Amino acid sequence: MKDQNTRNKYFFGLGTIGRDMFYAFESNTIVYFLTHVLSLPKWVFLTVTMALSVLRIFDAVNDSVTGMVIDNIRSPWGKFKPAILVGGVASVIFYLLLFGNIGTGWVFIIVFCAAYLLWDISYGINDIAYWTLLPAMTTDQKQRESAGAFSRICASVGMYIVMLAWQPVTQAMGNTTSAWMLVAIVVSVLYLGFLCFTLFGVKENRQFKDTEEKTTLKDMWRALSGNDQLMWTALAMALFMVGYTATVGFAVDYMKYVFGDESLYVVLVGVCGVAQLSTLIAYPAIAKKFNRKQLYTIATAMVVAGYLVFFIAEISIILIALGAVLVFVGQAMIQMLMLMFLADSVEYGQWKLGRRNESVTFSMQPFVNKIGGAISTAIVSLTLVISGIKVGDTSAESIDMGGQLILKASMFVFPLLFIVAGYIIYLKKFKIDEQFYAKILEDLKEREKINK
Repeated sequence: MKDQNTRNKYFFGLGTIGRDMFYAFESNTIVYFLTHVLSLPKWVFLTVTMALSVLRIFDAVNDSVTGMVIDNIRSPWGKFKPAILVGGVASVIFYLLLFGNIGTGWVFIIVFCAAYLLWDISYGINDIAYWTLLPAMTTDQKQRESAGAFSRICASVGMYIVMLAWQPVTQAMGNTTSAWMLVAIVVSVLYLGFLCFTLFGVKENRQFKDTEEKTTLKDMWRALSGNDQLMWTALAMALFMVGYTATVGFAVDYMKYVFGDESLYVVLVGVCGVAQLSTLIAYPAIAKKFNRKQLYTIATAMVVAGYLVFFIAEISIILIALGAVLVFVGQAMIQMLMLMFLADSVEYGQWKLGRRNESVTFSMQPFVNKIGGAISTAIVSLTLVISGIKVGDTSAESIDMGGQLILKASMFVFPLLFIVAGYIIYLKKFKIDEQFYAKILEDLKEREKINK
């Protein structure tokens, strides 16, 4: 059993390298691609980006239905692997359309938005099924933390490879649409290749799957609305993701228009990567010294300190690096904690409602990511226009002081308010601490004995 837990930990984690490369290339570059590569007219750019925000919200609502469908899968390969494979292949097809040269004007808007919606849905299928494997591998909190930390390390490696490489690689290749398409193809191949580690190497716990009845729409609604801890976790996560993704979305423009040296963007990414990876590597050891509430408090304090430093950091790359370290150490811990809160909500739902519904529960993760991405995309897009950055004019090299202040407020002030609000909700409403979770497991074991 120990050997299988170790195998699951590493093969589950390795699968995230390609997944996060795939996702990071889209999430971190799509606005740049639309503005600096396609150089869309301003009205087309605003129409597309606002439409993306609406589509993300629409698809986010669909994620719970996706989770219900996955929960109902019964196959010789388990509950989750078929969805991981189908979602992975389908998402690649629509992904490549996003980085193609697909017409102009309204034709571009319609085709791009349709491709984006279908990509978002198919990637959501893969994402929900993938992360639901975590609670399906083990109910032991420490094993979950170990597997979760390793998976986040691998995910961060994949993400930062893309974040460090996309700009110099696409620039070296001429920054053309064909260059971007080639990079998208390479990333897609890596995505599918790394998924094979998980598809062929991870073994899920089939104990609960074989005894549960099919999930209906009524069951899905009850699993969500009746699981109060899941709902509070989702709200706290959503607020955090709005703030975090908005800040990341401004990184290139901050270095170009506020700091004044876009070439040092890779330095900023490198510092963020080292800070995040170091934190994730150290997380299991840190988690032994502090309980989760203490960790969340420390992490939030670091993020707040980092944002305060960042607001005046443009005077020195050293201050920028300091702010990045504080923010990304804190956010790495918060994202790990959120993953654990979600996983523990599975057993809480089973304890309270009598059903596990892993995929319905974990559908909250892409739900909040999409809501966060939708709101942050709207914030970034509107800020780029209001601050004076000339969308469609790649020769624009500077903005005035007022524009810089608008960009900094959108990048630091508003995100900080969202992140602090998420922390307050956690303090007031989340109650699954280590002691309560142990009681939940004990009660579930007693019920299992009675039902035998």
